[in-house]
Amino acid sequence: AEFVLQSGSVKAGKMPEGEKMRQCKQEEEQQQKEEKREGLIEFYSSYQELFQFFCSNTTIHGAIRLVCSKKNKMKTAFWSVLFFLTFGLMYWQFGILYREYFSYPVNLNLNLNSDRLTFPAVTLCTLNPYRYSAIRKQLDKLDQITQQTLLDLYDYNMSLPQRDWSSSSTQRRSSRSLLHHVQRHPLRRQKRDNLVDLPENSPSVDKNDWKIGFVLCNEDNDCFHQAYSSGVDAVREWYSFHYINILAQVPDAKDLDESDFENFIYACRFNEATCDKANYTHFHHPLYGNCYTFNDNSSSVWTSSLPGINNGLSLVVRTEQNDFIPLLSTVTGARVMVHDQNEPAFMDDGGFNVRPGIETSISMRKEMTVRLGGSYSDCTEDGSDVPVQNLYSSRYTEQVCIRSCFQLNMVERCGCAYYFYPLPDGAEYCDYTKHKAWGYCYYKLLAEFKADVLGCFRKCRKPCKMTEYQLSAGYSRWPSAVSEDWVFYMLSQQNKYNITSKRNGVAKVNIFFEEWNYKTNGESPAFTVVTLLSQLGNQWSLWFGSSVLSVMELAELVLDFIAITFILAFRWVRSRQKLSPPGPPPNSQDNAAFQDEAPAPSAPHRFTVEAVVTTLPSYNSLEPRGPSRDAEVGHE
Repeated sequence: AEFVLQSGSVKAGKMPEGEKMRQCKQEEEQQQKEEKREGLIEFYSSYQELFQFFCSNTTIHGAIRLVCSKKNKMKTAFWSVLFFLTFGLMYWQFGILYREYFSYPVNLNLNLNSDRLTFPAVTLCTLNPYRYSAIRKQLDKLDQITQQTLLDLYDYNMSLPQRDWSSSSTQRRSSRSLLHHVQRHPLRRQKRDNLVDLPENSPSVDKNDWKIGFVLCNEDNDCFHQAYSSGVDAVREWYSFHYINILAQVPDAKDLDESDFENFIYACRFNEATCDKANYTHFHHPLYGNCYTFNDNSSSVWTSSLPGINNGLSLVVRTEQNDFIPLLSTVTGARVMVHDQNEPAFMDDGGFNVRPGIETSISMRKEMTVRLGGSYSDCTEDGSDVPVQNLYSSRYTEQVCIRSCFQLNMVERCGCAYYFYPLPDGAEYCDYTKHKAWGYCYYKLLAEFKADVLGCFRKCRKPCKMTEYQLSAGYSRWPSAVSEDWVFYMLSQQNKYNITSKRNGVAKVNIFFEEWNYKTNGESPAFTVVTLLSQLGNQWSLWFGSSVLSVMELAELVLDFIAITFILAFRWVRSRQKLSPPGPPPNSQDNAAFQDEAPAPSAPHRFTVEAVVTTLPSYNSLEPRGPSRDAEVGHE
């Protein structure tokens, strides 16, 4: 290699000493300014530098003690443990706050409102299952069979009213069919322990050791023993079972719609005004007979402006039982229930009986409940999100859902519908002339329903908004002993009905609001986002005495930590690449220059590399060069 010194690359001139010093000082100051100049984004060279800067400049209390006492290792260790222990306690409190927030607690708000009150719907039933003409003959035959059954079991001869037992050939065939099915499900006396049938004509056996019941079997002779410790309950249940089958055989339910309003409601007044037929609707209940619902939203809804007995509903009802079914109804009086409009009257659940010869005054207090839905509770707004079809022509209630759920399971499992509940589309009511084993299926399903095996109580949720009426009743004798003569005389003249049992013949019912105010129970979120942020700020200030800006400093520390981690990782990757042996770089300019003069593979070629070295000027070479110096160089 040849080394050639190119003198033309260095031009030196003479400069005064002061000028040189001033120029050097300016260069040093410029360099210092560039070093002190802060960039738009600045990263630290190490984790230690980042941590020291944060502890020295943060507004979080106690952080500076981690670096200012670094020469004392004991203090540094103490403050480090105390600092991180405080952090742990603070985040433990944060966890408690978050757990409480995501449990969605609610506050109960109690409000008292004063306004004109909408009068509720009132349903009144006769407590007298009626012998409808469509099923009269079959009921008479069932009474005869029951009379013989009681005579065989208890030696009791039940007296029956004199009736015309003559019937046509069709009715006789129907009676024989009824006798056949009753004999398939007879009422028997059974052993308490092992349910063994009692041999007939066994008067020596103590009757207290036996239960009364009946057996229901399916097609596979798998039987269900329905036994009762009370003979009264057993007879009523057994009679009701056959009574339901008789009702289910009626082809048209309108044949059972025999209203007898005038002979049941003697007087009706609301707000001192007489009621008319537009104020009530009629329906038939299998066990409670004819029922009448007042103010059921079919016409104009009643409103009550003032509380008190004179501003409510007043009824005089007949309670004397005529042409009744004694094996179904064992009480005398009437049954009344107060419920909201557009809700069915479940007389078994919310009703109570009115005693004959008594004036019953029922005072009401309205109470509304509004629940929060969504994450705060599992209530439903209108039942559309409940996986149970509503079989009632009313709005959603929990009882509507539960009964609909049972009826749908009944149709699915037993192939027919229970007579007490609405009929689903495409189904028919259970009747042992068509569905011989429906009784076995029903009682087995009922046991599963009560044990919640069907899941109806889990599926049916409470409504988010509901109205309830708190009732309290007072009783007094009506009419009084001194006024009963003229009262009964006026009633008999007005209604043209001769009351045979005066004291047990009528009853009076008053239903009214006790006060003008009504209570609203509402729910509101107890832990909102604002409350959560406030509680978190309180905990942060308690443990570190800092503010929101301190939180931002901590967030900046985390971001810087992540950035430094990426930078160090990138440097490590670059260093690993430099240590690995490099391959021939493709498409490089040097290789292209060599390839222009590349010889053929068979004839290797020698080449000479000239290295041009240019020396940097020293401070002495910066002096002005005179002609003598140039001449000397040229001479050389």
